[in-house]
Amino acid sequence: MTSGQQPLRLAITTGEPAGIGPEICLQAMAGVTDIQLILIGDEDLLRERAQRLNLPSELPHFDAAAPAQPGAFLRHVPLTAPVTAGVLNDDNSLYVLETLKTAVQGSLDGLWDGIVTAPVHKGIINDAGIPFSGHTEYFRDYCGCDEVVMMLATTDLRVALVTTHLPLKDVAAACSAERIQRVVRILHQDLQSKFGIQQPRILVAGLNPHAGEDGHLGREELDVIIPALDALRAEGLNLTGPLPADTLFTPKHLQQADAVLAMYHDQGLPVLKFHGFGRAANITLGLPVIRTSVDHGTALDLAGTGQADPGSLYTAIEVAAQMAAHMTRNQTA
Repeated sequence: MTSGQQPLRLAITTGEPAGIGPEICLQAMAGVTDIQLILIGDEDLLRERAQRLNLPSELPHFDAAAPAQPGAFLRHVPLTAPVTAGVLNDDNSLYVLETLKTAVQGSLDGLWDGIVTAPVHKGIINDAGIPFSGHTEYFRDYCGCDEVVMMLATTDLRVALVTTHLPLKDVAAACSAERIQRVVRILHQDLQSKFGIQQPRILVAGLNPHAGEDGHLGREELDVIIPALDALRAEGLNLTGPLPADTLFTPKHLQQADAVLAMYHDQGLPVLKFHGFGRAANITLGLPVIRTSVDHGTALDLAGTGQADPGSLYTAIEVAAQMAAHMTRNQTA
């Protein structure tokens, strides 16, 4: 933030109320000094968790009409049922979804510059009879997007996915040429517009071991992936691959790339999480809003203990702020 500019505003959804989300959001307040953070959650829950952890327990309520100012503020969304730290209650599933709706609608309305999400528990939301496969899909559907892309990033590695939460047996069929091309275009465009990379260099993993080994270990590379990438190269995109996933994630290749595209969840994310777990951010590309998240789950066993590490949330806030700054510069250029 330069002199004379208002600070960025980021909304933070506090996540599953029985998990570590509320407390890592409270912990993050102390480490962010130049951004206005709006915590979206239940006031009494946050007060109780703050008092338990000896953190500041009173947050001023967010006033959209007031000028942005650094510090933490509250957008109150009431719980549906009482909360015990570490104990899930599907009665609060609607509360969790209401925090997400508040965040994304506020961003669409221009109330804040981006969204950062604390972890939710997909299973308990489904137990309540509400179909829910994750933040990524929720924001995609709410914003009316045909396609979005999940990308996780550390300070020096970005990994995006062609497919996300699918059984492994369904991955090959889902990796169609059309889907690969849509995902690559979104990745390329958002690396430009939200990360300020003018000519993104993207490494693409093959689907099969050894990238199919010339068809001996599968023909998806020859029949689908290579033709899709060749068509994109003809549009001017800088793509390398398909490369064998077991050698793609080496310094020789990564130093020549701005992002990696993996075909499926457990092809790309184990490497990234080994490289920087707890210091990585989950990013949804292709949305009309900025959305980042932590790289971990609700950690019910740590809820209320003060032992949860807010490092990934700090990273998610930092990445969201960088993306918002790039977007702001692009809009004013």
